[in-house]
Amino acid sequence: MRPVAPIADHGSRSAESGSILPSAAVHLQGITKLYQTPVGPFAALRGIDLCVESGEFVAVVGKSGSGKSTLINMFTGIDHPTEGVVTVAGTRLRALNQGQMAQWRGRTLGIVFQFFQLLPTLTLVENVLLPMDLCGCVRREVRHDRARYLLEQVGLADQAHKFPSALSGGHQQRAAIARALANDPPIIVADEPTGNLDSRAAEATFSLFEALVRGGKTILVVTHDDELAARVPRTVSLADGRVSNDVTRPQMVGPIRAHRSSAN
Repeated sequence: MRPVAPIADHGSRSAESGSILPSAAVHLQGITKLYQTPVGPFAALRGIDLCVESGEFVAVVGKSGSGKSTLINMFTGIDHPTEGVVTVAGTRLRALNQGQMAQWRGRTLGIVFQFFQLLPTLTLVENVLLPMDLCGCVRREVRHDRARYLLEQVGLADQAHKFPSALSGGHQQRAAIARALANDPPIIVADEPTGNLDSRAAEATFSLFEALVRGGKTILVVTHDDELAARVPRTVSLADGRVSNDVTRPQMVGPIRAHRSSAN
């Protein structure tokens, strides 16, 4: 996969967006998240400090209940912390109202889900077009060309007019990555992106992420897959709502071995 061309090559951001965001960094400062339960408050996150620099490839790992999903909700703006400050791409998320948050998220984040979340009644090219239509970051007259270009970059140019149900899980995940890139966001967030794939499709998905990082994207992968995490240069481990370990490796190791059942 060649580095994906920025939107400037295919259209410009809308006037109301102003200049392109200056940073693709994630900064979490003293993040605590409490949920009220029938037996009292439950702390899903407990004083987390985390900084992800622009262009980093980071895996967030931990057992079920460790706080991974809550952490995703913090830096995607889906939820707000009880205490602490979340700053993503130079924007403090608490400062945004609901409408501003939707526009910010559309321009700043590309989200890749474990179960792809492609709309089944839309073709692949229509799925990739949808974020551009909703956000208005790309000029209308070049949106279709950009959608086809992104599908070409993930090896699906010849599948553009097929519906998701006609494709394997691996190909659907590739289409989901193309959709996540539609508005040229600086940050890609992937939630268990290989958890529903066989080893071959998982390897292909991981290779796409590596190419995106080489092209300048910041990628955060939330996973419970130790083999995937071992391939990522930096791993942040959560346990009981706290960062228990934060390790940066000099290089990635080993291929992802076959242990999944889905067909590519």
